[in-house]
Amino acid sequence: MATIDVTEQSFAETLESNEIVFVDFWAAWCGPCRMFAPTYGAAAERHPDITFAKVDTEAERALAAAASIRSIPTLMAFKDKTLVFSQPGAPNATGLEEVIQAVKNLDMDELRAQAGHQNA
Repeated sequence: MATIDVTEQSFAETLESNEIVFVDFWAAWCGPCRMFAPTYGAAAERHPDITFAKVDTEAERALAAAASIRSIPTLMAFKDKTLVFSQPGAPNATGLEEVIQAVKNLDMDELRAQAGHQNA
């Protein structure tokens, strides 16, 4: 599956309708963003069960601000509509694959239980 472009209007619906969503915050003028794009696209092809979204921070300034983007590229991962990973920088293919597997293997019930204990 190819990457999809998301906007402020489609962001929430994208999270609602997909179990795992990776989001690449980027801009056309950003060299590291352009270098990361093929790695991100290849991961999207290898993992059709995951939604790989892209947010153009120039076109979607409000969304980038709402996500507290301070540096690009920034990669975020959501599982069950919950932010589980956020890191600025462009990981290499191996690093990206490690993050993908970690997110896939994440037990959300256990995570919610731990959060519940911390809030108690």
